[in-house]
Amino acid sequence: MIIEKHVKGTGKHYDYLLVGGGLFNGIIAHEAGKQGKSCLVVEKRSVLGGNIHCREVEGIMVHEYGAHIFHTSNREVWDYVSGLVEFNHYINSPVANYHGEIYNLPFNMNTFSKMWGIRTPQEAREIIESQRKVVSGEPKNLEEQAISQVGTDVYEKLVKGYTMKQWGRECKDLPASIIKRLPVRYIYDNNYFNDPYQGIPKGGYNGLIEKLYDGCDVILDTDYLEEKEELSGMADQVIYTGTIDSYFDYCYGKLEYRTLRFEHELLNESNHQGVAVMNYTDGETPYTRKIEHKHFDFGTQEKTVVSKEYPAEWTDGMEPYYPVNDEKNSALYARYQELGEKEEKVFFGGRLGEYKYYDMDKVIESALKFWREKLQDKEKQD
Repeated sequence: MIIEKHVKGTGKHYDYLLVGGGLFNGIIAHEAGKQGKSCLVVEKRSVLGGNIHCREVEGIMVHEYGAHIFHTSNREVWDYVSGLVEFNHYINSPVANYHGEIYNLPFNMNTFSKMWGIRTPQEAREIIESQRKVVSGEPKNLEEQAISQVGTDVYEKLVKGYTMKQWGRECKDLPASIIKRLPVRYIYDNNYFNDPYQGIPKGGYNGLIEKLYDGCDVILDTDYLEEKEELSGMADQVIYTGTIDSYFDYCYGKLEYRTLRFEHELLNESNHQGVAVMNYTDGETPYTRKIEHKHFDFGTQEKTVVSKEYPAEWTDGMEPYYPVNDEKNSALYARYQELGEKEEKVFFGGRLGEYKYYDMDKVIESALKFWREKLQDKEKQD
């Protein structure tokens, strides 16, 4: 990977211009490199990696843009990433803190036992069954969906406040689909994910990003949209992973996003909270969770780094983290998608380019499909 500051104006030409240096374009870069194709990467930030970038502090790899635990059920995706870097055996087992009461997540028998003082799955089922009766018919929103899954007690303590902070909206105003993917188990099992493959790259994600972008020319600290014409002219095809509405100068209006703000603190203690991720599920604590990064890599350092995570509504100048996939925004995105399909040499991908909430493995799946079905097919046609 070569960091280039002066490739513009040299007449150098590339097969692909990759706008954004995150995971999606990393897969494209790696696949292109295997076929001898040249790539120029343009990244607005001063580092590559998108939101999986890590920063070393006192020997601790800090997930600077929030906790990222890789998990997948797709063996091809797991073999792809684990063939590039070695993963540790970290299992995501967060806990919830409700006004000082500690509960295991995801919702399982440990949660129910602490909540109701019970021991058996039958007892838990009976309580949830009696509480879910307040919802009649098919759940129409997140609140009704949550209550139908785990009852009113768990909803009030572990879902309601956290979700309202995360999305900045009442649970009644959010779609039921948001919470459907959360596991509910009637066994004593604190593994948050159901996927068989899980872990974090040893030493953080930067090594994976370096492998993916190996062989690329890279321009950092550069806003592609401010130099769109010149930069686009340097490559045969453009893969754009920024916000799709900004690409079209918000001609139909702005899509809505949620963003995150982090407060990182180096503490002179070896173990602050005893777990990597602690969710604060009450509505009064202003942050949604505290992350203690050393536990992602089983660290034994004398100091520790803790990050508080504050969700916020996105405004100009802030980093968009994930889309708000409600009916209004989905309809607006569909209009931008139509415009995107009319672009001759520009393709849109990734969480922001496709306006989709993606886990990391789904980003990789999407990128591989995109490479095989769009870029490769286009080359065959040409």
